[in-house]
Amino acid sequence: MLPAVRNAATSFVFGAGLIAAGQVALAQAPASDWSFPTDWQAGGIVIVAPKYEGSRDHRVIGLPIIAPAGTGEGRVQVKGADDVRIRLVTLHGLEVGAVTGWRFGRDEEDGRRLRGLGDVDGGLALGGYAVYRLGMVSAFAAYSHQATGDETGGLLRFGLESRMPVSGFGRTMLTATVGATWASEDYMRSYFGVSAAQSARSGLAAYDANAGIKDVHVGLSAEIPLAEVWTLRLMGRYARLVGDASDSPIVERQDQLSGGVGLTYRFSLGR
Repeated sequence: MLPAVRNAATSFVFGAGLIAAGQVALAQAPASDWSFPTDWQAGGIVIVAPKYEGSRDHRVIGLPIIAPAGTGEGRVQVKGADDVRIRLVTLHGLEVGAVTGWRFGRDEEDGRRLRGLGDVDGGLALGGYAVYRLGMVSAFAAYSHQATGDETGGLLRFGLESRMPVSGFGRTMLTATVGATWASEDYMRSYFGVSAAQSARSGLAAYDANAGIKDVHVGLSAEIPLAEVWTLRLMGRYARLVGDASDSPIVERQDQLSGGVGLTYRFSLGR
C-alpha cells in the first residue's frame, strides 16, 4: 500500500473511532423501519494517534466528516472502521446483530522497527455482536474476522459502556468505555510476531506471538451542542498493550494514547 493511501486509511480508522466514541448512529429509525435517514452531519476532525500499534511516535491527522446524524440506539452504528454493527434482533435489553467493516493493514515504512517485516494487507471484516443494556450501562462483545486480503484472523472486543447527560451543561452527553481486545493467533503473528525470515531481513529477534488479550483500554468522549445545528465532539482514549503484544520486539511503547476534536453541522435532506 502506498504511504499516501496508508495515511488516508489510518485517518479513516481514527475518524471512525471518534464518531463511534460519540455514538453517532447511522440510522435513527426504530428496529422495524429500514428507511433511509434524512438528518445528516458534515464537518471535520483532527486526530492525534500512534503511527501503528506499539509506536512511540504520533501523527496528527485531519479529515472531513459526513455521516447520518443523531445519537441513541440506531439500527446501524459505527464503533470503528472494522466494527460497523447492524442490529438484527432486540429482546428485553438484549441486542444481537452482524458486524462488518474494513480492517486496514500496516506498511513497513510506518516505523523503524517495522523495516524488513513487509506489509500487512487489510481487507473486509465480517462477524457478529451482542449487547445487553441495563439502564445507562451496556455490556458488549463484538467479534470480527478478516475475510479478504491477508489472513490476519479475528478480534474479539468486549467491555462496558455508559452514556450519560452532564448536569448543568445543557444537552452535553458523555460516553465512557472500558474494555479489552482478544486477538487470534493469526492476528498476533501478523501484527506482533517476527518470523525467522523477517528476523533475517530486519535484524530483530524472532518472536512467536500467541493468541490472547492484546490490550485493555478506557475511553471518554463528549458531545457538546454549541447551537441548534453545531456540535463539538471531544475524544480521548488510553490503551495498554498486554501479554504477547506488549513483549513484541516491534513495540516501542506499551502505553498508547490517542485523542481528537471535531466540529459538525447538522442538516436535513427533507422528507
